Amino acid sequence: MAASVRSAAVRGITLLLFLLLAFTGHSLASDALSAPAADPRISIHEGFVDERTCASCHADQAAAFSKSHHAKAMALADDDTVRGDFDNARFDHAGVVTIFTRRDGRFFVNTVGAGGGQAEFEVKYTFAYEPLQQYLVDIGGGQLQALDIAWDTARRQWFWLGDGTPAKPGSTYHWTGPFYRWNRTCIDCHSTDPQAKFQPQTKEYRSTYVATSIGCQSCHGPGAKHVATAQSANASSSLKPDTGLPKVDAGICFACHARRTRLLDGYQPGKPFLDYFSPALLRQDLYFPDGQILDEVFEYGSFQQSKMARAGVTCLDCHRPHDAGLKAEGNALCTQCHAETKPERFADQDPSGLFDTPAHTGHQAGSTGAQCVNCHMPERTYMKVDPRRDHSFVIPRPDLSASLKTPNVCTTCHVGRTDDWAARTMDEWYGTQWRKRPSIAHAFASAANGDQAAVEALRALVSDEDQAGIVRGSAIAAMSGIGGEDISIDIQAAAADADPLVRLGAAEAAGNIPPEQRLNAIGNLVGDETRAVRVAAANALAGTPPHLFGDQQGNFEAAVADLRAYVETNGDVAETQSNYGFFLFARQRTAEAEAAFKRAISLDPTLEAMHINLAEFYRATGRNDRSEQTYAEAIRMAPERADLRYGHALSLVRKQALAEAITELEEAVRLDPRNFRYKTTFAVALDSAGRTGEALDRLDGWAAGGDADIIGLALQYSLKLRRLPEALKHAEDLARLRPGDREISDLIGQLKQAINGK
Repeated sequence: MAASVRSAAVRGITLLLFLLLAFTGHSLASDALSAPAADPRISIHEGFVDERTCASCHADQAAAFSKSHHAKAMALADDDTVRGDFDNARFDHAGVVTIFTRRDGRFFVNTVGAGGGQAEFEVKYTFAYEPLQQYLVDIGGGQLQALDIAWDTARRQWFWLGDGTPAKPGSTYHWTGPFYRWNRTCIDCHSTDPQAKFQPQTKEYRSTYVATSIGCQSCHGPGAKHVATAQSANASSSLKPDTGLPKVDAGICFACHARRTRLLDGYQPGKPFLDYFSPALLRQDLYFPDGQILDEVFEYGSFQQSKMARAGVTCLDCHRPHDAGLKAEGNALCTQCHAETKPERFADQDPSGLFDTPAHTGHQAGSTGAQCVNCHMPERTYMKVDPRRDHSFVIPRPDLSASLKTPNVCTTCHVGRTDDWAARTMDEWYGTQWRKRPSIAHAFASAANGDQAAVEALRALVSDEDQAGIVRGSAIAAMSGIGGEDISIDIQAAAADADPLVRLGAAEAAGNIPPEQRLNAIGNLVGDETRAVRVAAANALAGTPPHLFGDQQGNFEAAVADLRAYVETNGDVAETQSNYGFFLFARQRTAEAEAAFKRAISLDPTLEAMHINLAEFYRATGRNDRSEQTYAEAIRMAPERADLRYGHALSLVRKQALAEAITELEEAVRLDPRNFRYKTTFAVALDSAGRTGEALDRLDGWAAGGDADIIGLALQYSLKLRRLPEALKHAEDLARLRPGDREISDLIGQLKQAINGK
């Protein structure tokens, strides 16, 4: 692409042709990129040009791009773009009937709206192309909502995207709610330079973009300077002028192909990815313990774990830049680098070897099992029909699957076979050394279980510079979540690391250590060169008095400004506003904090967590009546939420309304019977009300679950009621859980003596 840009700028005949076409408005690639119908949201933002201008000189690239899914990411709904069945098709799910129709070249959906009744909505845009296509509906206020019923382009049928019970109309996860709002959730990645333009006062949007779908300027940046350079170039000059375009790197891919939080609008190619986005680390809700993809995380977090990323391999080594297809078919893609002879480009890595052989794959050449990607890039299906490949390039470890429940491709492909079978087969092929390969899985699996023994394993990962930055950053963050051991020194060391992802992990980890330790651990990060790190550090240090920062105070205030910019960038996201409320509260800006919590509720009234946060804010500021009222209001909207019942119960206890609190605690236990904290609190409340026998009866029934707190409380109440045989049983159960506890051993002896003495 760069070569063709330069030649267009210096060859007189090309320049002349460009000028003629620019004035006539026609394109060399008119067959590939025909003039679209008018889209009212198109606005040529400052520095950009009409996308059709690009095709005037770059016909070959435009023609290739037009075949890609990127070019079809979003489009006005018409007969050419709509792939679903709108010929009076009926779809019935969980009692919700949806009818798809068309009239006069327009497309309509009749389904349950926000108010709970049937209504007709016009489809304005298609969203994506295959393997599924969604449809965007304008519900007023500039809001485009993505229908939660999509078209399966392979099976040619409608299907529901959700799981479990359909959400209530108008709620967060109903198709009319914030989760499915294009302006908030989807806008970043399906159009060219999209701008949400949320209006905080009216809660409306005035969203615009340069082109409806992804276009040239999505990846190459604003084209106005480039066009001006081409128009003014001296045709006789032998010099290659500045193209006016930044160099395209992997950051522009990761801007969309990442599970990340947006820190600032206006990302363009060539700008540091971590100055505009904060990527999710390897959390247990997103990744399996060995780093394989679990939730929908796209490619960034996986690829950053790989040896390929550390060796300098990028997306464009495997994917063609314009049609986004693969550069080679089958294993030939991998043997570009994994050849018998080491490629010259790799100085510190040696990917050479004979891999595309039955001796390595254990499968017949050309078979499914012999394909590199099927073993090293396993697929996981998202949105029910969309398989995505893992880009961490894992080596199958069926031995870990057996012990840690991580997936492996062997038993995924060989359905019905066991992990042990797969491990024994690998022993036969490769010997047993593969079992000894270092893995992050044990450390992260133990951390997920809160095991203190995981701290040393995680510490080893943090200090291992051969590990990827995202692994090391995730390890320090995971260490902080275990609790117990003081790890402030570890966080301080990680905060000085050269890798920004390690420093990001340190900043996030600091939020889990005592506030008085945070400044010493990560104080230097408020002046970090990377915005994502600065924002995380500012958030963790919110409660630190400004005068303690010393010569870093100016950096702290600048980092706080970065944090405010992030909050403003996500002005329509309830969770962001609520989190900002905690930040403001930590800085003792109580009135502003309350406003932030209320703003979060106004953005998403049915998101229960927002009400909980406001209620807990009132509790922390001594306004118990307001806290209780806020919980009660949330319960009226979501009576089946156990956490709301539990929080309400505690607010009632603070109001000394113990009888009402007990009722709420009993309901919380009924709604979430696996939550031992709810159970112990319920039992304590019963005891406080003089109903100790009832509390003990409840605890006796729950003790079989093996929770030490439940058993310990049952032991305490057994002793209180002088029910010594029961006390002995609970003491013996507790001793099995705490074999080294001398106090329990002594108590068992005393109980046996007391019982036998009778």
